[in-house]
Amino acid sequence: MSRTRRKLTTIFCADVQDYSRLMGKDEEGTLAALKRSRDAMARLIEAHEGRVVNTWGDGLIAEFPSVVEAVRAAIDVQNELAGLNAGRPSEARMDYRIGINLGDVIADGDDLYGDGVNIAARLQGSAPAGGIVISSTVYDQVRNKLAVGFEFLGALTVKNIDGGVPSYAVQIGAAEGPGLPEASGGWGRQGAPSDRENLAADTGAEGVPAGGLSRTDRRIFGVLGVAAAGVVAINFASWEGEFWARWPLFAFALIAVLRQISGLTQFDRGLALLGAVGSAAVAVNLLSWEGRFWAIWPVLGIAVAAGIRWAVRGSAR
Repeated sequence: MSRTRRKLTTIFCADVQDYSRLMGKDEEGTLAALKRSRDAMARLIEAHEGRVVNTWGDGLIAEFPSVVEAVRAAIDVQNELAGLNAGRPSEARMDYRIGINLGDVIADGDDLYGDGVNIAARLQGSAPAGGIVISSTVYDQVRNKLAVGFEFLGALTVKNIDGGVPSYAVQIGAAEGPGLPEASGGWGRQGAPSDRENLAADTGAEGVPAGGLSRTDRRIFGVLGVAAAGVVAINFASWEGEFWARWPLFAFALIAVLRQISGLTQFDRGLALLGAVGSAAVAVNLLSWEGRFWAIWPVLGIAVAAGIRWAVRGSAR
């Protein structure tokens, strides 16, 4: 009789890009290629001390006791599968997408269930052909241990997970650290069809090196900056003794702050949002000053709410 228990493990989830299309064009050839690629994947997973949990159709789930070894296995898998694809025409390539998550799961015999598995599957579904996408829990464990680059994709929406799951693309063949070559900029293997632009549109993936601004953020802030300059110029060009541009400038600044808060991964976004609301109340009070600091009351309320949130989160850890 199987025993159900919980455990923390690293989940590796993979499937074939456009598998249905490949089967529609050549069933026998696709099944033969699937067997070769799955045999190679199972061998590499075992070499990195992983275990294949389950396979179905074109999909595979494995688990690893080591987060680092799971990502190393994924990189080795994509490298070897790229070799298997080398002699195939582009329309017949069998490119895998891989997602990796470190999370708490339910183990029932040899099978695994729970949000930890669901997140890995969601990450895999968001990866491009020949690429690897990892959760922030995985990134935190491997970022200083592997000579590869990482690209922040924003928070992927996952059912039953509030706030989404911050995720990163592994830049295969790219190195990080001083004196190492720069990343090639690709999420998947060179030569594999890229889904990068489609993924960005579907999931909000923004392509930002860890700690930097994404291209989307730079565009947004650039537009806000130009709009702010235009508003100020109009105010002065039509000057009638009042600096009314302070209000649109305040709105632009608030948009920029909220945009930054939405991309936070290392800080509580709820606390940051409360801080932004409190600051906005003070700013409105000062911009419309009539001799009374009424913002003290909303600021006190927000401070109490922030203290409660901090205490609740602290006790839950």
